[in-house]
Amino acid sequence: MFLCASMSHLPAQSPDAAWQIAAKNIDPNHYFGVTVANGMIGMVSSPNPLQVKEVVLNGAFDTYGRGRVSNILKVFSFANMWLEVGGRRLGRADISNYAQTLDMKNAMLTTTFDYADKVSVKQDMMALRHLPHTALIDLEITAKQDCEITAASFIEAPENLKEVKNMYAEIDRPHVLIPLMTSVAKSPTGRHTVAVSNAFLFEETHGQEPRLIHEDWDYNMHLTKFKKKLKAGQKYRFSVVGSVISTAHTADPHNEAERMTIFAALEKHDRLLTRHRAAWAQLWESDILVEGDVDAQRDIHSALYHLYSFVREGTPYSLSPMGLSGLGYNGHVFWDTELWMYPPLLTLHPELARSAMEYRYNGLEKAKSNASGYGYKGAKYPWEGDDTGQESTPVWALTGPFQHHITGCVGYAMWKYYQVTKDINWLKSRGYPVLKETADFWASRAEKGTDGKYHIINVVCADEWAENVDDNAFTNGIAKEVLGYAQLAAAELGLQADPLWKTVGDNIVILKFPDGTTREHATYNGEIIKQADVNLLSYPLSVVTDAPTILKDLNYYEKVLADYQPGRKGQSPAMAHAIYCILHARQGDTEKAYKMFLDAHKPNQVPPFGVLSETAGGTNPYFATGAGGFLQTLINGFAGLEITPQGIVQKYKPVLPKAWKSLTIKGVGIEKKTFVVK
Repeated sequence: MFLCASMSHLPAQSPDAAWQIAAKNIDPNHYFGVTVANGMIGMVSSPNPLQVKEVVLNGAFDTYGRGRVSNILKVFSFANMWLEVGGRRLGRADISNYAQTLDMKNAMLTTTFDYADKVSVKQDMMALRHLPHTALIDLEITAKQDCEITAASFIEAPENLKEVKNMYAEIDRPHVLIPLMTSVAKSPTGRHTVAVSNAFLFEETHGQEPRLIHEDWDYNMHLTKFKKKLKAGQKYRFSVVGSVISTAHTADPHNEAERMTIFAALEKHDRLLTRHRAAWAQLWESDILVEGDVDAQRDIHSALYHLYSFVREGTPYSLSPMGLSGLGYNGHVFWDTELWMYPPLLTLHPELARSAMEYRYNGLEKAKSNASGYGYKGAKYPWEGDDTGQESTPVWALTGPFQHHITGCVGYAMWKYYQVTKDINWLKSRGYPVLKETADFWASRAEKGTDGKYHIINVVCADEWAENVDDNAFTNGIAKEVLGYAQLAAAELGLQADPLWKTVGDNIVILKFPDGTTREHATYNGEIIKQADVNLLSYPLSVVTDAPTILKDLNYYEKVLADYQPGRKGQSPAMAHAIYCILHARQGDTEKAYKMFLDAHKPNQVPPFGVLSETAGGTNPYFATGAGGFLQTLINGFAGLEITPQGIVQKYKPVLPKAWKSLTIKGVGIEKKTFVVK
């Protein structure tokens, strides 16, 4: 397995050890970047000095050569720079002591390097939390001898953007000069216009700034640069602030990108930094703390940092399995949100979780049309959703037409939000309309058999290796629960529930083997499984609740998980192990739970930051789904928390791994409760 080479470089007693991931001795050929994001823009780090690998923009999608379906937009690289010293432009081969450190507490990536005996360079990069479309990059150059530097900030368009237009203007006022560099382009099909603007921020008073030169190299790249003579020992600092936005967010992205950059420039550096840090400090008021294991604490903060980075309060955007770390899974929304990433967010920051539910509410009409198109009533949510809410799964994948349990996951998440917040107005306007339509879907989707029971025929299971089978355990189980939730929601609002919901829900079959073990589907006979399916009935669902059956199911399906078969390690996604961890913890088997806790993330860490891949040894980070499952092992496993009709309570007896002195979950729910396990 890959391990982050820097995980142990900070002393355990260091106050920063739990908050910082440091990467040294970086190998560019085995480099998986870390994402700096604010829920709107995501910038992925690079092994090359003063550059980012790519920038993606949340909420903006278009179709461009990836399975004939929409893809989250890769947009202008506007945070990139270059530096010349004595006329030599510095590249990877010119520098030494290249290191990068992610400060998770302040959501800042710091890069440092040296160039011979001439200069030392430090760069800080942030996607500003309080300004969703804006990033700040600070550069500090320390001269080791007298020298002249040339620094350039450039904007470059990726290949997917078309009709690129570059512009430059200087806004000169008596108190300030703002050198505004702007680019505008069309998305691949012309559906969206994307605009970016950036500007230098200098510490010098107006009139003393360096002389700027703008160069328009070609239609895909332009830059602004300046020269500066430095004395030995002198530190020189400047910043670049930039904003990117599209017609997915505003009708006039060109002017708005420039306005946002001007606003940030005139807020000035220190105020930007203060407000950014304050916004993150507020997020970290909800945290998970482990005493006695700095390595685990760092991994926990990494998972929280990424989930917090990939979502924003007050938006209609959900989370993709890869968050804002690039183009993985096309930026689409799956069950990964509702079942894996959403529960820890709902527990720690209901206001962030609400954004994911707003996304599903906005997709309700599309889901109703989708159901009708396949001959069903109610709403059938897409297996892969984009900004339109339509089905966006590539045609070659059978999951699009057949993985219907996603509709159950959406209804499940809606009810859980209400249980946590007790927001009756939200239930009336958002939650119940979705719950009603998802219940109507399941009432029409289930078929009454000759046995008098209801069956759900022809689905792809949660265990995705089982395709086009009948009576899948998880699909049937979540349909049963959502039909019940819809009845409860109707009662809360004083409405009449459809009697068919109860009839169908009470009679959906959950198949069993002769010894009482739950059967994954009607034709399942012990085949190797990709991921948890039956065991999801015990957590997060409450379909199988008696301890003997939970243990029987756990022992049976754990043995047939692909990752635990000879030669098949790396075929199961990270979150499969998380479910087993939680169930072992709730059974009181701390040793097995801790093993599964490690299996849920350690084998999936890749260098140099230990970011998570989907599978052990995988190469597609960052897998935010895995982070969500990993965090549930702590909240719902070791700490024993559960979302119930009474809100979030400590329903199960908590347990602790031997190496841990305590586990604290703070800032829980709308009451911001604290739970401590010692």
